[in-house]
Amino acid sequence: MKVVGVGCGPGMITEEAAAVIAAARLVMGSKRALELAASHIPADCETQVMTDFSSLPIPEHAVILSTGDPMFAGLGYLGGDIVPGISSLQVAASRLRIPLEEVEVIMAHGKSHDHAFQEARSAIDRGKIAFIVADPKFSIPGLAAALGGAGKDLSVVVCEDLGYPQERIALGPVDTPPPAHSRLFCVLAGRIGR
Repeated sequence: MKVVGVGCGPGMITEEAAAVIAAARLVMGSKRALELAASHIPADCETQVMTDFSSLPIPEHAVILSTGDPMFAGLGYLGGDIVPGISSLQVAASRLRIPLEEVEVIMAHGKSHDHAFQEARSAIDRGKIAFIVADPKFSIPGLAAALGGAGKDLSVVVCEDLGYPQERIALGPVDTPPPAHSRLFCVLAGRIGR
């Protein structure tokens, strides 16, 4: 089994990932992952749209597609050979010109948002920029409220649909953070200049 990162948006598949997909006989992944890899999947390859990998055995010859990078909130936990992909973290940091060593990753996708708010505040207090992997229910105003008092020089950045034609990156002060308009977004918070 191989778990292959297909990037966080169109055109972000690496040459290594493309070669693995092109040689596959069975490709499994979410609808979005399959769409991102569609031009690399052979015509005679079996494809399966998956929403849950926990309830079935995965054949040894399967190529599992993971959006972004399999080891960054992806499907790397399934095991097998891992082929890295371009993550939302890499794209957001590049777009904003933020060195990755200045970033602390916080997982809020499917987890306690209150805990993520506290982790973000702690990261910022240590001089880091918090990168929050959000889910559609993540409250940007809730994050801003949790960061209140950490300094008026803080910014909140909402990165939506990274890599897609409708990509949007909006920066605002912590007291009036930008809203998210898409279900596919991540958030950065801290002392960020653009």
